[in-house]
Amino acid sequence: MTSFLLFGAGGLFDFDATLPLMAVQVVLLTFILNALFFSPVGRVVEEREGYVNTTRAEAKKQLAEAENLEAKLKEQLKQARMDAQTLIQEAEQDSDNLYREALALATADANATREKSRREIDAQREKALKQLKGDAEKLGDQIVTRLLAAK
Repeated sequence: MTSFLLFGAGGLFDFDATLPLMAVQVVLLTFILNALFFSPVGRVVEEREGYVNTTRAEAKKQLAEAENLEAKLKEQLKQARMDAQTLIQEAEQDSDNLYREALALATADANATREKSRREIDAQREKALKQLKGDAEKLGDQIVTRLLAAK
């Protein structure tokens, strides 16, 4: 009885022309849906995937260029810092040299002025000694003259 209910007329599985017709409808519907909906959607998905891949490749290329440019700029910055440091050291050396030259010039000028003043003082002292010696001789002569005149 169970076999009659499963495979008999009006049973669960009826093997008449309906089954092949349904199979043909499913296959036909699959081809129609594939042609009308799935193919365009597939093309759009493929186009998007291509766009995403292209954009990703371009982004990687631009990232590599940016990293390369960053490395170059870091190197230029490092070189600029080294050049600036060298320039600062040279400027410090130049200012130190100018200071030493100015100090040497001022010392030489002060020594020359001191020597000139010493010579002038020596000359005035010699002149004063001569004048004092002359005055002493005159005074001695006057004393001798007065002493001789008083006798």
